[in-house]
Parts: sequence; structure tokens; C-alpha cells
Amino acid sequence: MASRGRPSRRTIFAQVQNAVTELHERFGGLPSPHEAEDIWDDIWYHEAHNSTAIEGNTLVLRQVEVLLREDRTVGSKELREYNEVRGYADAARWVYGHAAASPADRGSANLLTLQDLRHIHHMAMTPVWSVAPHPSATADEAPGNFRRHNIEPFPGGMRPPDFTEVPAEISGWLKEVGNIRSLVDSVHLFEIVAQDHADFECIHPFLDGNGRTGRLATNLILVRLGYPPIIIDKRDRAKYLAALERADNGELGALAELFARAMLASLNRFIIPAVAGPVRFVPLAALASKNVSARGLRQAAERGRLKATKGDDGIWRTSRRMVDQYLKSRHQRLRS
Repeated sequence: MASRGRPSRRTIFAQVQNAVTELHERFGGLPSPHEAEDIWDDIWYHEAHNSTAIEGNTLVLRQVEVLLREDRTVGSKELREYNEVRGYADAARWVYGHAAASPADRGSANLLTLQDLRHIHHMAMTPVWSVAPHPSATADEAPGNFRRHNIEPFPGGMRPPDFTEVPAEISGWLKEVGNIRSLVDSVHLFEIVAQDHADFECIHPFLDGNGRTGRLATNLILVRLGYPPIIIDKRDRAKYLAALERADNGELGALAELFARAMLASLNRFIIPAVAGPVRFVPLAALASKNVSARGLRQAAERGRLKATKGDDGIWRTSRRMVDQYLKSRHQRLRS
């Protein structure tokens, strides 16, 4: 059950689907990195920062942006931390471009291949491995290669399979990924993606870097399906790990909802405002900023102070230009 004032899981799923439908029907779909470099750069900085922070990296967002934009280090962190971000960012950039260049309509079997998976791990882990390789790694376990060690059970009790079983387990997992489109009509997309993500983490095919590789692979699948990538905020690390543990026990709801909320955040923060331009009406949540919250915009719309419309779906919409006009008039009222 949703907490008071917090939309239910079903509501979030519906909001994401409506937003994605609107993105495709009104704005021409998810733009490619070549069409909208600024959008994807913002996603790139935030994903590289948050996904590596989940694994313990301590670079702040500003340091990540300078590192990736200017190839310059800021601060006095260990080289390992800078290389963690570089590797993840290289892999993420490859995922965005490769997904856009390989549309999913070529067939669901191409949503993810073994070569994709190995390449993602190789790109993400090679820079950090060059300065801080796993202490137990053999030459056969370098980035891009499956582990040749068994993994101790996780705190929640989940035990990854014996390393000899990894190739067969990954082969079966890739077949399940290839079936995603045929399952969407009977099971919600986020439940399918949550299941596949949790299954990958259970297999734990690599000696290190499975979390980063799993999140990157999930985004490759989503972008190939025409959905925006998701960014698990570092502040949600505990929720994410708890949701994975619940998924190990067959309870997918929490992880599916976390993914859905992350996608809605990507749509509202990075994509819809940019593709809509200043005059098109979009959901209020996509126009919130440090100057005004989505709740403040909704209150202004309900009081008639912000020109907006409420759709049949119950969602208020307005334009960036209307919000700018409202903020200007509010400032004038406060000064008078």
C-alpha cells in the first residue's frame, strides 16, 4: 500500500506508460544521442555518478562532470575512483549509441547478446582493473571474462551458482531477455525487467562489476525498446539492495516500482522538457525546478494563477513559457 501522499505502484506504472506514449506520439520518440547530445550528456553525467556511487565511489557530481567533460581530475581521490567513473562512463556512452544504432524492431533476439554483455563489462572494468585488479583474479578472469571462482553467499542468503554453471546460466538468461517483447502484454514491462535484472545479479557471472554491468545491460535493453534509461539514485541504494533481496525471494514489486520511478524521473528531468520546447504543454512534474516544486505548480494551477489544463488522466499540464510567466508574476507580487 502506498504511503499517504505517495502515488501507488499501479499509479506510477500508469504514469510512466502515459509519459512514454506521449513521448512517442507527440514528440517523435526518444531522440538519439546524435540528435540530442545535450540531453544524453546530462543523463551520462548523472548515471556515471550515481551508479558508481552505489558501489562506493566517493566522487561528487561536479567532479564527475569535470572528469568526463574536460578529462581533468578535481580533488585528491585515489586513481581507482577516477578510473571507475571513466570506465563506467565509456560503457554507458557505448550503450546509448549502440542501442540507438540498433533499433529493437530488428527482432527481440537482438535486445542483448553475449558479445554485448562481455563488451559492457570489459569497457566498464578495464580502467579500474588496470590500477586495482581483483586480488583473487586469475588471468582468465580479466574484464569481459566470466569468473573462475565461486562466490560466497550474499547477506540475504542468495548463493550464486558454481562458476562451472555460469556459461549455461547466462545462455538461458539471454534467451529470457530475448522474449521480453512477447511477454509485455501479459506482464508489466517493469516486472519483466526487474526479474531479468535480479536474475542476472543472482548468476553473478563476473568476479567483480556485476552491479554496474547489470544496470548498463538493463539500460541497453530499455533504450532498444524505445524507453529512456533509468538511473538509480545513490540515495536509493538501500532501497535498491533491499528490493533485489526481495526479488531473490520472488517478490518483484519493490524493484519494479523502483525502476518505474527512476524512469519517470529520467523522463521528467532530462527528456520531456528538452524535446517539448518552451511552448508545448507537458506534465507539471517535467517543469519543476529549484525555483518551484511540482506541488507548487499544481497548487498554482488549481488556484488559476498558472495557465494549465487538467487532462482526462488527471494530470495537469502547462508549458515552460507559462511557468516562466507565472514565476515572473509571483516575483512581482512578492516585491509589491
